Amino acid sequence: MDLGVRWKLHGDGRTPAPGAVVRPDERLSWPRTAGLGAQHVVAMFGASFVAPVLMGLDPNLAIMMSGVATVIFLLATRGRVPSYLGCSLSFVGVAAVIRAQGGSSATVTGAVFVVGAALFLVGLAVQRFGARIIHAAMPPVVTGAVVMLIGFNLAPVTAATYWPQDQWTALLVMLFTGLAVVCLRGFWSRIAIFLGLVFGYGISWVFDLVFGRIHSADASGKVTDHWRLDLSGVGSADWIGLPDFHGPSFEWSAILVALPVVIALVAENAGHVKAVGEMTGDSLDDKLGTAISADGIGSMLSTAVGGPPNTTYSENIGVMAATRVYSTAAYWAAAGFALLFGLCPKFGAVVAAIPGGVLGGITVILYGMIGLLGAQIWLNARVDLRNPLNLVPAAAGIIIGVGNVTMKFTDTFSLSGIALGTLVVITGYHALRALAPAHLRSQEPLLDEGTSSYGSGTGTGSGTGSDQGGPGAASGQRASS
Repeated sequence: MDLGVRWKLHGDGRTPAPGAVVRPDERLSWPRTAGLGAQHVVAMFGASFVAPVLMGLDPNLAIMMSGVATVIFLLATRGRVPSYLGCSLSFVGVAAVIRAQGGSSATVTGAVFVVGAALFLVGLAVQRFGARIIHAAMPPVVTGAVVMLIGFNLAPVTAATYWPQDQWTALLVMLFTGLAVVCLRGFWSRIAIFLGLVFGYGISWVFDLVFGRIHSADASGKVTDHWRLDLSGVGSADWIGLPDFHGPSFEWSAILVALPVVIALVAENAGHVKAVGEMTGDSLDDKLGTAISADGIGSMLSTAVGGPPNTTYSENIGVMAATRVYSTAAYWAAAGFALLFGLCPKFGAVVAAIPGGVLGGITVILYGMIGLLGAQIWLNARVDLRNPLNLVPAAAGIIIGVGNVTMKFTDTFSLSGIALGTLVVITGYHALRALAPAHLRSQEPLLDEGTSSYGSGTGTGSGTGSDQGGPGAASGQRASS
């Protein structure tokens, strides 16, 4: 059985030939391949380490399981889809809602374990029936609205939790990160979030030296005098050790909050497969269902031991585009480095010490970018918001998600925020479509004829009408993730 772990040496093994790319089944020399693997790990550092910290999970376990999930993904896709799987920022808002309801880390990981299982089943369905089932259930107007409300639902977390801890550091980090994203080029722009974290560490240390302790809310919300950058936990942490494993706990209220994120993950995976296929010139449409299922399996395995869920990372697409190296050997190297980092508690302690003000500046940009990716899905698919069939369910769902509107059904069961907003968008769109007059429905073009996961195209991002394109239309994927 071909597992995609044999690579041909590309050219002289040093650099890609002029105008050529290093294909997934090729590699450069092993030292260069290892260097590229390390570069991929650095590219996903910012988001992949910020996400577990924001979710209240162990960053060491997060990076270790991201390496495991990457290996699973590469094996499942037979080495044809180069990708790194890191912690998904789409779940940060979910974790915040679950914890606000009194949920523990086990409750959070239990809820997102179910999401991973649902993603796995979606992948199997795509393999069996083709991408048309995604298009039918989640046209771009629905997918874009759900991604948007997931991102914007996070705004109160920044405003109430991180920014007040150190507003001036947050402001400077926000400005620096924004400049890095816009003004830097190539690889450096891809690690702008990581550079923002490093800058935030530095400025917090300088402010502690110059101004002393700050009187503000700490991470628990209690107003005290405290250091901005507290590295006391780093000194006591071991250099080598296992991360903090724990089992999941399942609660229906938490699961219902988390399930809508399946839509965002399907969009991310579909966009990733489409983008990589276009860059390598190799149609990967037949691997779409496999990629989605592999991501689901990786997330299930990670959350089963207490880690965060995973998703494909657009930052790594940027690295591949800049280097013209699509070798899956580099991703095997990246997975190896991730496993090593996961076994260093001292490294995790450094990550866990990120000052609240730094997270405030980073998340202002990060959360907003996640939300605006929903708008990008609409733009790519040319969703017509002048059509009330598109406008009404999207508008209602987004306001419910952003405003955290609550519907109480019984004393023990209610829906709010992300879960209720997603339910309104999906059910509202399909119900209105069934009742709408023909002239409103006719603006949606038919699905691609003969499309399937084994056929010639997935239809992702290819449409030109108000509802064409499917989740994969967002080929740019996420801001972090």
